Amino acid sequence: MLAVPELGLQGLYIGSSPERSPVPSPPGSPRTQESCGIAPLTPSQSPKPETRAPQPPPFSVVVAIDFGTTSSGYAFSFASDPEAIHMMRKWEGGDPGVAHQKTPTCLLLTPEGAFHSFGYTARDYYHDLDPEEARDWLYFEKFKMKIHSATDLTLKTQLEAVNGRKMPALEVFAHALRFFKEHALQELREQCPSLPEKDAVRWVLTVPAIWKQPAKQFMREAAYLAGLVSREDAEQLLIALEPEAASVYCRKLRLHQLMDLSSRAPGGGRLGERRSIDSSFRQAREQLRRSRHSRTFLVESGVGELWAEMQAGDRYVVADCGGGTVDLTVHQLEQPHGTLKELYKASGGPYGAVGVDLAFEQLLCRIFGEDFIATFKRQRPAAWVDLTIAFEARKRTAGPHRAGALNISLPFSFIDFYRKQRGHNVETALRRSSVNFVKWSSQGMLRMSCEAMNELFQPTVSGIIQHIEALLARPEVQGVKLLFLVGGFAESAVLQQAVQASLGARGLRVVVPHDVGLTILKGAVLFGQAPGVVRVRRSPLTYGVGVLNRFVAGRHPPDKLLVRDGRRWCTDVFERFVAAEQSVALGEEVRRSYCPARPGQRRVLINLYCCAAEDAHFITDPGVRKCGALSLELEPADSGSDGATPGRREIRAAMQFGDTEIKVTAVDVSTNRSVRAAIDFLSN
Repeated sequence: MLAVPELGLQGLYIGSSPERSPVPSPPGSPRTQESCGIAPLTPSQSPKPETRAPQPPPFSVVVAIDFGTTSSGYAFSFASDPEAIHMMRKWEGGDPGVAHQKTPTCLLLTPEGAFHSFGYTARDYYHDLDPEEARDWLYFEKFKMKIHSATDLTLKTQLEAVNGRKMPALEVFAHALRFFKEHALQELREQCPSLPEKDAVRWVLTVPAIWKQPAKQFMREAAYLAGLVSREDAEQLLIALEPEAASVYCRKLRLHQLMDLSSRAPGGGRLGERRSIDSSFRQAREQLRRSRHSRTFLVESGVGELWAEMQAGDRYVVADCGGGTVDLTVHQLEQPHGTLKELYKASGGPYGAVGVDLAFEQLLCRIFGEDFIATFKRQRPAAWVDLTIAFEARKRTAGPHRAGALNISLPFSFIDFYRKQRGHNVETALRRSSVNFVKWSSQGMLRMSCEAMNELFQPTVSGIIQHIEALLARPEVQGVKLLFLVGGFAESAVLQQAVQASLGARGLRVVVPHDVGLTILKGAVLFGQAPGVVRVRRSPLTYGVGVLNRFVAGRHPPDKLLVRDGRRWCTDVFERFVAAEQSVALGEEVRRSYCPARPGQRRVLINLYCCAAEDAHFITDPGVRKCGALSLELEPADSGSDGATPGRREIRAAMQFGDTEIKVTAVDVSTNRSVRAAIDFLSN
């Protein structure tokens, strides 16, 4: 197969020579084989976008897996009672006396690379290993961020364990997902022994909304490898965007299930002494007495009290503050069914709680030396994990109104290793360092002032606030009065106080659900039961293909001129499927027709391009890049009744950009049979 760069469809691998390769005909031209003298590949414009309401396949239960950077968990609900959400049973391990509805995102593999354990069990087992033995085991933590930060993500991307050994990232994620699958199915079998084995479960995986298509496809591939679903039953797996899931859940809440950060207790008490949001809506209730009809519609649609207080068209922001990222989405509530419309594309960045952990690591480097910390992490990986656990426990107690110092335990192996490496003890290191707000305790602990702890939060918290403020400045987001703060990091009193202080003054009501750390997980279950609740989304990028158009002198650059069979063509024209920021309804299709060059051709491969700009003209413009490939797998064409070679063959592809993933289907027009179609974003 040969590429055809000179024809403007680079990577369209069809035909045995350039002369036999198909070329896209210019829009509006007759679709005949005389175009360029070769079999054309014709983009046919749809007369108008077509919206189809996809019928979900039958399933008995929805299981959602919230795969987080720092902690993960699952929940489920049965189709017979979709709003009764069952949380996973208590995890083994963890701190005594604490109910754990999530488990740390920690994976432990044996020295041979086989699965050993996940979550608290993995963390505790690794902690108990002999330091020398631990160096051979593969321990992974907070590895989800690697998928977000990878600029060249492929199926061969590697992840590095704590001990420095590498494993294929796809296998690491598959091990984790397989653990959740087995854990969830075991619980389901115990609760419902009659549950059928096949096609009973619709699985939902959560991902940040700011993740690009390759990362979403990577999670789907990991799910296939883990055995959650097969490729043939791909529709049994949904990818849910984390802030969307939170929004879906929040719209079900009653007023007493929310806390308004602007409603402080009299006397400016601690943040933990917040009043319910109920009192702040008394005036809204009076107004609603004059508009009972709109309230009735919303309540009958299953929308919670808070949303019944809102009017059609009201806008709000969901800020998902997780372990690795902050994820922002803006929704508008639609009546009469309470569906949601996205007003601005998902935005955010790497401003999760791990930023505080990195700030603490940098503090240790200032005190003990960057080279020592790197050596300690490499040679005493289990002890390093112990130290991060100790810091995590203190990080969770930090607050703007806390009095008294915070003590962080140093593992004995840290103290001993430092003395052997440096020739003096850690107390001496603290005295010699320029860090004067961390002291040494005789109990073997670092003693950190509350102000010092809060300083570790500041870079991350400031990044979150700046992102929210930048979003609120967008013209599409004007009129927003409500901000939902969700995600595990949203439990932090430091973050809550900072967001309220910065954004409350501008009239924005900042609201936190009581079960803030489980909001995304519960919302993902509801999304799995009714994925059509988000009716309209915004495309984050412009997508299209490279085609040929008739060359127009004075409008097209001379270097794009291609003369073939006496006809003048402009190469590398960027034909747009959807534009960045364009509103796209769920089920809305973009249709194009393509024609194989040869009767016996079995595969059509078309490169896809994307960019952030809305007005790109050529696939060679700055910012335009190849991002994937549309693949059409063809069955052999039927011969005519006289055995003659069949004529021109048209394959019609329909792409959907309004879902959480870009989807494609195709059909052979002559036979009306489905054609296997896929978009690959991981093979670049």
